[in-house]
Order: sequence, then structure tokens, then C-alpha cells
Amino acid sequence: MTTEQTIRVVIVDDVREARENIRKLLQFEKDIEVVGMASTGREGIQMARETSPDVILMDINMPDMDGIKATESIHQELPHIQIVILSVQGDPNYMRRAMLAGARDFLTKPPMVDELIAAIRRAGKIAHEEKRKVEERYVPERAAVAPGGDYMAASGAYGKVIVVYSPKGGVGTTTVATNLAVTLHNPETPVVLVDGKIQFGDLMVMLNVRGKNNITDLAPRADELDPEIIEEVLITHGDTGMKLLAAPLRPEQSEDINGEQFGKILAYLRRLYAYVVVDAGSHLTDVAISAMDASSLLILLTMQDIPSINDVRLFLDLAGALGLGSERILLALSRFDKRIAITPEAIGNNLKHEVAVVIPQEERVVLPSVNRGKPFILTERKRPVSRAILELAEKVRQRLAELESVQEI
Repeated sequence: MTTEQTIRVVIVDDVREARENIRKLLQFEKDIEVVGMASTGREGIQMARETSPDVILMDINMPDMDGIKATESIHQELPHIQIVILSVQGDPNYMRRAMLAGARDFLTKPPMVDELIAAIRRAGKIAHEEKRKVEERYVPERAAVAPGGDYMAASGAYGKVIVVYSPKGGVGTTTVATNLAVTLHNPETPVVLVDGKIQFGDLMVMLNVRGKNNITDLAPRADELDPEIIEEVLITHGDTGMKLLAAPLRPEQSEDINGEQFGKILAYLRRLYAYVVVDAGSHLTDVAISAMDASSLLILLTMQDIPSINDVRLFLDLAGALGLGSERILLALSRFDKRIAITPEAIGNNLKHEVAVVIPQEERVVLPSVNRGKPFILTERKRPVSRAILELAEKVRQRLAELESVQEI
């Protein structure tokens, strides 16, 4: 059972036997809990985002990304996590590189049991101190600015990034992202909706809100964000209280925002909100890729036409290179028309990826909703398209829970 003093540990090693051996060694320590295991550097980064452990035991030699690069990435994004490097190489050069990347300790494999446990406890103590510093710095301010308060402090975990994307334009990513965000939002799980269509974002129109500030006000300060800055920039949706991070007001302003800045902004928003829903549109920009890299789950939209299906197939082929495992992709069929012969089952078989949700075409509901700037999930909840969004929200919760349970095994 996790307590405030429990040290939460993730094990990252490409050798299954090595992971299991370490897990078995630690299972008898009452103050240490293994909350996840990963077999690659990229998986380790994602698991760090998902589980927010205190300590990561990181192997150096792994196939997709070595432990030093993974350590550097985690240290930059989640500096409170303490990383202990494990390596068969006792070379001082490896140790120096590991420490420069942000590692807390360096042990030669296989480590002595007492040595390993002592290193974890030292790192765990530092991690707890760092978390307390964060809470002391941010909790009083956040309580006043974030709906539902400081989500990370209240729940003990970071929020989830959900990206809505389609490689084919006109599929409805903005409509789906908006209505999904409204569905997920409540006082216990506050949501921030982020416009990732940096050049031509439509979320302010979709929600019928206005604001003078947008993501261009955050990007230059991506390394020094705080709740006050966030509150100044986010727009509140009057009907729901949900927050919106709007796209630039003018297309040319998009040139001032890069993928690295966007990723840092998403990482910070996860501290304050249970869900960060990103409308990534249909272009594979560096901002969209950064959002996918930060994502807990990608909702991939397709339609029944052959070009759309073909584009999704190409994207699925590319997903592995982007670090997106199939388990993190939830495929949804948008604007489904039963009169068209191409069925959801046929699409799933063709793409070798199950269609999880079918969203019917209801232009008489969707189009007036868009033109009024009022999400249909608020006014037409009993309509088939709204029921599909409710089903999508439930599938999102289920898939996220499944991913967490797999990581804890």
C-alpha cells in the first residue's frame, strides 16, 4: 500500500529477466513499491510521464534509445524524478556522461542487493524533498487559479494528455476534441482544451469565447511557467468552466512557436489538470509530433472514403517511429454513414487496428452546434452523435486505466 513515505520505482531494462530479478529483490522492502517496468528508453520516458515515480532504475544499453539519452529527457521534463543508472560498463566515462545527463547515482550490474536498496532510498529521499518543494511553491497559488485545484498534488499523479488527430483534413478533429473535452470535464477531473492547430485554430469559435491572450504568450516563457502566468493566458468557457488554451490570433504568429516549447507547455499543464485534450488537426507539424510524444493516448480519426483510410494506414506505419505503440492509439470512425458500403469492421480489418468507436454523421445537429459555438454534447445529449462522444469518453477512460494496470504489473 502506497503511503507518503513509500518510494515509487520504475525499472527500465531491455532484458526481461533483469527487470524481473530486480522487481523480486524489491518486493520484500516495505518502503519501496515497483509501479511499472519498461523495456526501452522511449517506454521509460512515457512511463515516467504516466506514473510520476520517485526513482527510475535505468539500464544504459537499450535498442531504441540508450539510458543516458532517456535520463536526459526525463530529467529535463520531470526534474523531481531521481534516476539511478545500472550498467555492465564500469567505465568512468559512462559514469560522467550519466551524471551530466541528470542521473542521481551509478551502479555496476549486477548490483549488490544492499547497495541497490541503499541507492534507491537515497534517491527516494531526495525525490520526496523535491516534491515537497514543488508543493510549497505552487499549491497556495494553484488553489486559486485552477478549477479543482492542483491536480498533481491532490491525486499524486500527473494528468493525461489526449491528442485528437487525423492525417486527412475535414474529418472533424476539432468537433471531436471540443465535445470530448466538455464530456471529460468535471470538478474532480478538470480539463484544459489546447488548440494545436497553430496556424488556423478554431477552438475559440467552437466554444464562442473571446480572449486577448493565447499560446504565443506562453511559448517564450515555456521554461519558467507558473500558475499565475497560466491563469492569465487561459480562457474560461462560461457554460462549463472548462479552460481553453487558444491558438495565435494571426497565422504568421505560429512561426514563434516550436515543438519543444509546445511539449513543455503540455508537460506543465499536466500538473494542473486531469486531462489535457489537444486538437492536433491534420498536419504532421513539429507541434503535432511534440503533442503525440507527450500523449497518454492518441485518438486517430478516419472516415469511410478510400483516401482517408489510406492516409491512416500510412500514419499507422509511421507510428512506431514516433514512439506510439498500438495500445496508445484509439481508432475512431468519424462521420459514419450507414448508406456507404464500407463498414467499420472492413476498415478495422484493412488497417489491422480495431475501430473502437463509430461517430455517426448528423449534420443537422453538428453544423448548427458549430455555427452557434455551443458543443452539441451540452444541448443534444440524447442524439446518436452525442451518445457516440459519451462512448468515446468512456473508451478513453478504460484504455487509460488498462495502460496504467499493464505498467504496474
